[in-house]
Amino acid sequence: MASSSAAQVDQDATLLYDYLRMGASPAPPPADVIFGLGSLDTRVAARAAQLYLDGLAPWLLFSGASGKLTRDRFNLPEAEVFADIARSMGVPDDRILVEPLARNTGENVRFAHALLAERGITPRSLILVQKPYMERRAWATFQKQWPDDAVAVTVTSPQLAFAEYPDKGNPKELVVSVMVGDLMRIEKYPALGFQIEQEIPPPVMEAAQRLIAAGYDKHLP
Repeated sequence: MASSSAAQVDQDATLLYDYLRMGASPAPPPADVIFGLGSLDTRVAARAAQLYLDGLAPWLLFSGASGKLTRDRFNLPEAEVFADIARSMGVPDDRILVEPLARNTGENVRFAHALLAERGITPRSLILVQKPYMERRAWATFQKQWPDDAVAVTVTSPQLAFAEYPDKGNPKELVVSVMVGDLMRIEKYPALGFQIEQEIPPPVMEAAQRLIAAGYDKHLP
């Protein structure tokens, strides 16, 4: 394991975070459905619920089973946990759709589409809500795996810079390792048909390699 100063780790992690977070407007345009993708970060649920309460869509959909990082943390599937948060914030139960079986981002996308079709909902616009550093990967996966072509999609997340993001539930070491893994998936997954190809700037990849050498390699694909 190579030595890397705390300042270098922060600099490299911030570079990854800012690339992975696509930086869409904090005020997305109105849409037909707000689509919250499950994760360990319940702030995503609160962000999605607030967008609904702000009147940006008539439906709020959550997707996610129990994953590697949540099965020991939540007693319910991620989608159910997120839906409970939305209800606690005042979102009406009959405006919430729950898809509790998806185990990865591709399944989030495909299973959500199937659920909407079952309900007779054919969205022409969606707001994807994910963790900040999952914005790019969620968007790229949606572009590849959503069955309908004519859909406008905006991606957003809790409005936090990297320095603000880690908390008790999302400790910095875990966040950095997961970010590195997500970047490697952006590099490798297009060849597997999981998401569209995207350019990774050389400085971002170099930062990721330094972080891997420093030991942030626990969530590589």
